[in-house]
Amino acid sequence: MLAAPLPRRVAGPSVQHEPQALAQWLQRQLGVELVGQRPVGGGCIHHAWELQLADGRRLFAKTNRAALLPLLEAEADGLEALRRAAGALQIPEPLALGLTAGGSGEAVLVLSWLELEHSGGGSQGRGWWQLGAQLAALHRGSLNDAGGEFGWSRDNFIGSGPQANGWMASWCDFFGQRRLAPQLRRAEASGQRLPGASALLEALPHWLGGHHPDACLVHGDLWSGNAALLAGGGGALFDPAVYRGDREVDLAMAQLFGGFPTAFFEGYDATWPRPEGHRQRSQLYNLYHQLNHANLFGGGYWRQAASSITDLLKQAR
Repeated sequence: MLAAPLPRRVAGPSVQHEPQALAQWLQRQLGVELVGQRPVGGGCIHHAWELQLADGRRLFAKTNRAALLPLLEAEADGLEALRRAAGALQIPEPLALGLTAGGSGEAVLVLSWLELEHSGGGSQGRGWWQLGAQLAALHRGSLNDAGGEFGWSRDNFIGSGPQANGWMASWCDFFGQRRLAPQLRRAEASGQRLPGASALLEALPHWLGGHHPDACLVHGDLWSGNAALLAGGGGALFDPAVYRGDREVDLAMAQLFGGFPTAFFEGYDATWPRPEGHRQRSQLYNLYHQLNHANLFGGGYWRQAASSITDLLKQAR
């Protein structure tokens, strides 16, 4: 049985923010005057800011040291992909991306502002149901008509960890070679021994050999901190790690780190029901995120990953 999920752990950035440099950069990039900036909490990797403009508008910005610009580039790429398939689902729009002062400046990604819902109440159940339905519509609307391969046109990141992509015709091969195997190699390189890891890779056909999903656009990092309800109604997704894969990976991760409300899954299944066997596959899919957290943060995530491997191998006997 899968161990109780550990909470999502975050690591904050460490870089000195330069407000004036950001204001000057925004003027050059967007032709806007910045009159105020306020830190926004909840960031896992980057500094987050509410930007107040002279014309009354607000924008959202992420900043970090220049060396982490590739993370922001990958995020912008993922947001643009989600926006193309989003339908009624709200995805922040990338507006500006770069370094404030050449190679010595801050890395910055500026996004459109989303007014999130912060109060509880009966309307939230309906909102989460709607968000689940909208995610199902995004998945179905993104079906790849051009060959149906799994992967993405560039490597990107899962949190701050590397995520290998490329393209493969087999979902079983892709999940084994581009998701689990790189995480297991990182674990081995750091001296962590996970009994049964090689056997698990060989056993993947037990879960995926007869499973032939459509190559949908997936968010890729869909824990509850990367989705929200909006104050004006509807829902939003952000902070993606996109690729084309089995849509079930998003629904599986939505059960980790505290999970989404039941209404979210009801809305999804009412719109596009998950196929038979999804509960068994969800534990396999979530092993990827457990391993990634173990490689990034260590501690109890190693125990949870090891427990999942043991449990999965029992299922494959």
